[in-house]
Amino acid sequence: MNFKKFFVSALMLIIFLSSVKNVDAGHLEEIFQRGTIKIGTTGDYIPMSYFNKKTGEYEGIDAEISKIIAESLGVKIEYVPTTWKNLSQDTLDGKFDIALCGISRNYAREKILEMSDGYGVGIFGKTILCRKSDAKKFKTLADIDKPEVKVMINPGGTNEKFAHANLKNAKLIVFEKNAEIPYQISIGNADIMITETVEALNYIKIDKNLAAPLINEPFTRACW
Repeated sequence: MNFKKFFVSALMLIIFLSSVKNVDAGHLEEIFQRGTIKIGTTGDYIPMSYFNKKTGEYEGIDAEISKIIAESLGVKIEYVPTTWKNLSQDTLDGKFDIALCGISRNYAREKILEMSDGYGVGIFGKTILCRKSDAKKFKTLADIDKPEVKVMINPGGTNEKFAHANLKNAKLIVFEKNAEIPYQISIGNADIMITETVEALNYIKIDKNLAAPLINEPFTRACW
């Protein structure tokens, strides 16, 4: 498969990721005239889009796709930071041309935004990160949903929605910086992080103190 051709054809569908009412051909012309494509990203989701503070660069699958899109249009990338909580509104407000940071498809977003088809291959879903020493404790949602279990979540995304919908007894702790939650779990400031399998796989490689005991049995399943 021609990697570049595949991703360009898939991602041209989200050049107009904004309010459905605002989709028009002039938007693409505006990008050409400007010479840059503004890409909204949270920069906190390994391995999709991650801002490396040491290099000052965005890294990950979506960072590489961003380069492909920009090259296909003959323009440069202008990254615009956003958060999961503000992602949809920032898109509607036109702060960027597309949002690209491992965004899950859900009804709330599809009601108001244009979304591309999935551009990865495989099955992923909601799972957990915990300390390796606690891995045997957590085999089901019931094991997690206990008053003594501290679950750390980032506001605004589907992980937070999943936690609120499924965990009625566990202590939910909102933490604004998604990329720092695995470390907070590792040092014991919380017990569980609700995350995606693709993100969990990377963090257990980065931090040997972490485990993802349910990674092969995610709570939800979706193609991406």
